[in-house]
Amino acid sequence: MTTESRKPIGWLHGEIKTPPFSGDARIEAGCLLGRLQEGEALSMPHARPMVAIGPRCYELRLKDVSGEWRIIYRVDPDAILVVDVFQKKTRETPLSVIGNCRKRLREYDAVSGS
Repeated sequence: MTTESRKPIGWLHGEIKTPPFSGDARIEAGCLLGRLQEGEALSMPHARPMVAIGPRCYELRLKDVSGEWRIIYRVDPDAILVVDVFQKKTRETPLSVIGNCRKRLREYDAVSGS
């Protein structure tokens, strides 16, 4: 797939940088996001659906030396939207993360006309 046909990534919140990510985790995140840009549908163990946030929403699952990280994203027809990046410290996704992601997507959809 050419660079021109890859979906762009839109960042609504969060970033992937070293630190806090290790270099290896940052590279893995970049590779997984690149696969998404090329249209690949990722599944476990790399990604899982996040129906509590909304349709077409998923979390990328990254293990790092400092713990586990999650990248919440939505696959739109014209882009991959990164909605949040956070370090996972409990078994379940915090309700505050779910609520913030829903709010960001509502605001994005209202502005973009989606």
